[in-house]
Amino acid sequence: MATQDTCCSVAPYFQIHPGKAETFRAIAEKYVQWSAREPGCLYYGFSFDGDFAHCREGFQDANALLAHLDNLRPILHEMGEVSSLVKIEIHGAEHELAKLRAPLANMNPQYFVLEFGFRRG
Repeated sequence: MATQDTCCSVAPYFQIHPGKAETFRAIAEKYVQWSAREPGCLYYGFSFDGDFAHCREGFQDANALLAHLDNLRPILHEMGEVSSLVKIEIHGAEHELAKLRAPLANMNPQYFVLEFGFRRG
């Protein structure tokens, strides 16, 4: 049975520029605060391994993910000034991913199609 889950999760990975770790962390904290205001954001946070960072993000559906990008658009450039986006993965059901392929094409994400599973809550 195919999943009925509409959740879209995003996994961007960043290489923090030398000497910019504290600035990156301050920006990450601001991103978390901004994202916390979004009703469609299920979870959002950063984890670190030295100068390598990962943002763990989950959204109700593709529309909530697109709303998130609009919310952060005024400050998205800040992350690019202190890090390089190494890779970005987007996970979700195909009917939700289809809504993201054109708007996110410039980010060159790797898409993972959710075929089986469930979600509580």
